[in-house]
Amino acid sequence: MSTAILTGQPVPGSSLEGDLRSLGFDVRLASDTGETEALLAAAPANERVAVVDARFVGHVHALRLGLTDPRFAASALPGAVSVQPEARRALARAMAQEAGAAGGVAVTTENLVDRLGADLDADGLAVHRPELGSLVAAVPADPQEHNEVRQSVLAVDDEAVRLRSAVKARDGFFTTYCISPYSRYIARWCARRGLTPNQVTTASLITALIAASCAATGTRLGFVAAGLLLLFSFVLDCTDGQLARYSLQYSTLGAWLDATFDRAKEYAYYAGLALGAARGGDDVWALALGAMILQTCRHVVDFSFNEANHDAEANTSPTAALSGKLDSVGWTVWVRRMIVLPIGERWAMIAVLTALTTPRITFYALLAGCAFAATYTTAGRVLRSLTRKARRTDRAARALVDLTDSGPLAEYLTRFAGRLPRIGPAPVAFVAGAIVVTSAALAPYGSWWPVLGAAVYVLLSPVALVRPLKGALDWLVPPFYRAAEYLTVLVLAANADVNGALPAAFGLVAAVAYHHYDTVYRIRGNAGAPPHWLVRAIGGHEGRTLLVTVLAALLAASQFKVALTVFAVAVALLVLAESIRFWVSTGAPAVHDEGEPA
Repeated sequence: MSTAILTGQPVPGSSLEGDLRSLGFDVRLASDTGETEALLAAAPANERVAVVDARFVGHVHALRLGLTDPRFAASALPGAVSVQPEARRALARAMAQEAGAAGGVAVTTENLVDRLGADLDADGLAVHRPELGSLVAAVPADPQEHNEVRQSVLAVDDEAVRLRSAVKARDGFFTTYCISPYSRYIARWCARRGLTPNQVTTASLITALIAASCAATGTRLGFVAAGLLLLFSFVLDCTDGQLARYSLQYSTLGAWLDATFDRAKEYAYYAGLALGAARGGDDVWALALGAMILQTCRHVVDFSFNEANHDAEANTSPTAALSGKLDSVGWTVWVRRMIVLPIGERWAMIAVLTALTTPRITFYALLAGCAFAATYTTAGRVLRSLTRKARRTDRAARALVDLTDSGPLAEYLTRFAGRLPRIGPAPVAFVAGAIVVTSAALAPYGSWWPVLGAAVYVLLSPVALVRPLKGALDWLVPPFYRAAEYLTVLVLAANADVNGALPAAFGLVAAVAYHHYDTVYRIRGNAGAPPHWLVRAIGGHEGRTLLVTVLAALLAASQFKVALTVFAVAVALLVLAESIRFWVSTGAPAVHDEGEPA
């Protein structure tokens, strides 16, 4: 249990002590700075501690936001400050400073708590101060002001505010109007029964896997059940985040589950559709793999662009200004959010088409929709990049290098980098990828031409390492490499024309894509890229591409299928083991998506 220290004389009739206990605090009373300092020192070192002015008046949810959010080492409200164990020393220093200045006399009625917050700021500690909106949090100076603040509290329903704030601020049309109006109440129901966001996230994954299994039956009843279950899985997917925001149950493990399960659910569903189609005599594995590649590359574009520009200096662009003007018109906001086919619209389309049509039609619609969305968003970002006057930071350049996933071959070849073409990294990456994919597509299976194309690809791969990726379009380098590697695997497996080759390729791309998603979420949490040994062990993008082309040239089609399967399993075991180790460790960041819908 956390400890809350009430400073000053309790106000008759105040519900503050009960409110703090309802939030899980063990409440202690202190009449002066010396007693406050003693109680602070006596509080368990491994628990959160809060210091609250006894005159505080406000909503319970304001206290919850200011005192219990696990994502922040220190947080504060008017009249209240809270620290986690890692910030206890800073609070103790601030308390000692105030006690020394006061000479041990009773000064708790003279804004001690607010001074503690200022002292923490001066000590260099990042103190989180939540946006309260219509919620009230104040320390009245006299009885008249106390009554006025109390009336302000009674005028606002903090439970209604809490429910509204549980919904992600920026979401898609389908999610906003078809899911969130009732999923927030499911979140509250879960909270009142002690369920955690991680449990809801796991239930969403299990539901999606059952949906994929229903689709794999290949029957019309199975397809209908799959569509309904996929929609229910999405409802649970929205609920877990809303539950986390409603009850402030953020955790490192929850961040990892939330970050990875969405992709696992969607791509498992693609596999289920492909299996169901195969039962009906229609081979759509190439379409399923193509859909996964397109969706993954879309995400890499999003991540690369955001990482390249989120901290850019002088970040101005006429295209961005036009976008801002369009966002000021209500209907254009929703149209623009819908045409990018975010997860809500995408899953709704997949679910309806699965129930009413065939897997082939579902994949055709998915590929067409995602291709249009990718073209729209990428074109806009290219225009922004070409027209903005921005100076990218070293951190942004480092993030782009990490996202390229360059392996030992690219690192070795950097010593000969002076022979590389003196043109931008993005055009070089595009040309290199086009060469290897085209050579694989045009040559018959077993040909050595794809190996030659892969060799050129490897020779050009150091371009991402030799100079800082600070150019206007350098954020396109990681997406070009992702597309080249994934499409090479797809083309070679399709050319093998043997039963099982495309499912094996699907598994390999899924394992590598997981590694790339894992890299993204580590970078977003400011934890850096995966360890270097892992990137070297799985070869980097250039090493994997070369290996797959060599296997296709050396092995018979049936042997190539087995080799892809073994390679996929090996990569999956390595990246999953390291990812699990990292995300369940105490040092992993708690990253929660509050921005663009995926």
